[in-house]
Amino acid sequence: MNRDVDKADPFNAFFTSVFNTNDGPWDPQSPVLEDCDWGDDKLPADPELVQDLLLQLDARKRVDPSGLYPRVLKELTEVIVGPLSIIFQWSWESGEVPVDWKLANVVKIFKKGKKEDPGNYRPGSLTSVPGKIMEKVILGVIENYLRNNNSLVIASMGSQGESPA
Repeated sequence: MNRDVDKADPFNAFFTSVFNTNDGPWDPQSPVLEDCDWGDDKLPADPELVQDLLLQLDARKRVDPSGLYPRVLKELTEVIVGPLSIIFQWSWESGEVPVDWKLANVVKIFKKGKKEDPGNYRPGSLTSVPGKIMEKVILGVIENYLRNNNSLVIASMGSQGESPA
């Protein structure tokens, strides 16, 4: 039997045992999300923003599940920024995400205790770099929307614990 498989099986069994597969109905106390008016449905992912995010990539990070190295994406920024912006816009408009961007490589991350005990590890997901960049773009859009519609209040507490006026 393959030695790597012998090592991976206990982690797979443990992570599977603690994974929650409850896909039940929403909690009635959960807030209901309403459709927002995003304007002209144009994702403000202009190529300059996408280029900035690509240039911020850590070139030393691992390959993503689709086989892309962050270093390659960073070095090819000028070539891929246009097509990537188009893919982001298509995804925003259609509500679909490219299948490869949904893939993840699950790795074990040691927490504490004995390294022989699978319970002392947590799973970590290595996901698509372009998907992460798109997430950052969308997060920025949502944050701006909430700020502009007074739905997001960012306040720092005063030294006496009172809210700023």
